Amino acid sequence: MSGAQSTDAGVARLRGAGFGGHDGKVLAEFYAAALGWQVAQTFGDSAVMISDGTTGYVFYTARDYQAPNWPEDELAFHLELSVDDVAVAEERLLALGATKPAHQPGGERWTVLLDPSGQPFCISAS
Repeated sequence: MSGAQSTDAGVARLRGAGFGGHDGKVLAEFYAAALGWQVAQTFGDSAVMISDGTTGYVFYTARDYQAPNWPEDELAFHLELSVDDVAVAEERLLALGATKPAHQPGGERWTVLLDPSGQPFCISAS
């Protein structure tokens, strides 16, 4: 049909997201290394964008940020990272500054780690 719009013309595509923490620069460096992405842009001293060339995440210093007391607190968000080898990725992420909480509800399906701001994220096999 000429002039007809695609049926998904009004559907949004996620280009990025922003995440606050104790130190936006530290978080950006952590996730850039974790994902194999690059720092794409800095915004003063308080925010840094990382990107894979198509998607970007901004990590910013949130003045009143408090890490969730997980698992007691509900999470506003968390990231799920897919990896080829969970054990190798866990070791690498811990070396980059993540920590591993005692509470691991995923069993063999996923591993929960905490990023440098104390925000939980999960890793699981691809």
